[in-house]
Amino acid sequence: MTPEDRGPLDQKLGVITLLEHWHKPEFACGWGAAFVNICVTFPLNKVIFRQQLHGVRSLIAITQLKREGIQHIYRGLLPPLLQKTTSMSLMFGMYYECQRQLHYYCPTLSPSVVKPIAAMLAGSIEALLTPFERVQILLQDRNYHNHYNNTAHAFSELRQHYGLREFYRGMSAILLRNGPSNVLFFSGREYITHTFANVESTSGRILLDFLSGAMLGAFISTLCYPLNVIKVRMQCEVGGEFKKMLPTFRLVLAERDYSIKKLFRGVHTNYTRSFVSWGIINVTYELLMKNVFKKQEADEF
Repeated sequence: MTPEDRGPLDQKLGVITLLEHWHKPEFACGWGAAFVNICVTFPLNKVIFRQQLHGVRSLIAITQLKREGIQHIYRGLLPPLLQKTTSMSLMFGMYYECQRQLHYYCPTLSPSVVKPIAAMLAGSIEALLTPFERVQILLQDRNYHNHYNNTAHAFSELRQHYGLREFYRGMSAILLRNGPSNVLFFSGREYITHTFANVESTSGRILLDFLSGAMLGAFISTLCYPLNVIKVRMQCEVGGEFKKMLPTFRLVLAERDYSIKKLFRGVHTNYTRSFVSWGIINVTYELLMKNVFKKQEADEF
């Protein structure tokens, strides 16, 4: 092999070696898992959004999207792509990083205490990305199709006319959702992994990773569905008073004739989306961790 041929090969080997010895791969694996997931499930997410905001049935929401044209199907993709890739990177990365820091500074703490605290902290840090969720809601709402041309325009208009505070409308609901959701997800994920530790075949592990992520995601998203309805209602407004969660909850109930069934309208599509999304996220995360970074366990300190 000539020196010219060895140059690119040496570079590739150098990158592979760097990846295998990177001590905090959870950030990159979380980012990659979210990227794959968002690109696959975004159209379904738009159907769920319409149901959460307007309380309409799935068929009506799909009909609305068809009527608006194919050009609007992926309208608003950039904010969730930026938000979710960063959010998943922080969710997985900060969960394990917080564990490392807690183990370092408080070595006597039990893992059963450290892990829930780390999950809550990671969820709270994720909430800093509220502006992306905020802009995503406005771009997906058909009432604002003529107000905001794209992501950059929406950010510019909100900052110019309403200030930075407007980006964080609905943050209280996001904080209340993120922390407990993380605790449930990581606790359940670890329990399932340890319970089925004897599954050794590649296909068996992939199926297990998909189903564990899918079932946990579907359960948690259904549990948090009313909270997400409240969040969407809070964030679909621009300017004016910042409504708190309880008054918004009462308003949503009144708009839906105080019907719990109507409050949960769209939940079937939501848990279907979450089943697919979290299955993709979990299996992609594990595949990246094991095949790119050559790590079997992220939970090493």
